[in-house]
Amino acid sequence: MRRAYTFLTLLLLSLGPLHAIEREKWQVVSTDVLAKVKPGYPGKTAGVAVDPATGDVFMCVPDQGLWKSADHGDTFARADKGEIGGRCETGFALNFDPAGKRLMCFMIYGSSGWTDDGGKSWHASKVSHLDFGAVDWNDSGKCFLAIVHEKGGQLTLSTDAGASWKDLDKGFTHVGIVNANVLLGSRGKGILRCDDGGRTWSSVSDITPAASVMRVRENVCYWPSEKGLLISKDEGKAWSILGKAQAGVVGPLWGKTASHMIVVAKDGFYETKDAGDSWKLAAKLPEGFSVGGVGPNYAWDPSADIFYASSMGKDTLRYQR
Repeated sequence: MRRAYTFLTLLLLSLGPLHAIEREKWQVVSTDVLAKVKPGYPGKTAGVAVDPATGDVFMCVPDQGLWKSADHGDTFARADKGEIGGRCETGFALNFDPAGKRLMCFMIYGSSGWTDDGGKSWHASKVSHLDFGAVDWNDSGKCFLAIVHEKGGQLTLSTDAGASWKDLDKGFTHVGIVNANVLLGSRGKGILRCDDGGRTWSSVSDITPAASVMRVRENVCYWPSEKGLLISKDEGKAWSILGKAQAGVVGPLWGKTASHMIVVAKDGFYETKDAGDSWKLAAKLPEGFSVGGVGPNYAWDPSADIFYASSMGKDTLRYQR
């Protein structure tokens, strides 16, 4: 009996912790692209996003543009026609419409731009060097609210799809947009709201969001926080925690319905299929990845059930459940 127990113990020790086994499922998908081009600083890749309509994967290579895969990362081809430059430095620098097809790229040290047809054509933004930004996908899809890189939290707003921009207040750390007039943000404490295009702001919540960018689907605003997933059904005037409290820093990333979503927390991807009534850990973060303000990008293809991860100076990875 003792001998059998010893054998079982040795077998488990040789396999290592279960979370280590799970993390081995993360696979590098950027090797072939990086063999073809020489990335700019800080090397390798710097951003990933998935088109919710098609499952196409978009990967940023510093100073080498945006690369697209139609086969879940097995192969990539450059897709931005030379219109996208620089790199992504933060999560949601690549901001996809929850309905798919439309993507805005908020880039630093290079050109920003957007596509409304899944990467077939591109439109340049007059202003770039942007950390990240929100888009009014639920309204016109032409209003962008972004934070300018290394400008003291400078907000800048475009209401004409990047053709022109207007600088607003400084000191902001988080952004959200409902339409050209209703803007949301945080200066690192609570949530602020304005309904006059950025002229005057008032406090609407004491809870500070963790996600850099607020997202909107079906007229509901979503904003992950350490206290749970915040939602607002009145354009950001009042906020509450959705269902059972689940901390998150990135997201939500939606499935085919608004009740099916993923938020990324410090230890992994958490999933709900019942609008927050229950959550479960779907996958752990890959080794060496975090949810810090600078670097990590995460994406999810709900149809193929594949998670993706990228961060400045790291390979882009995928995890098939």
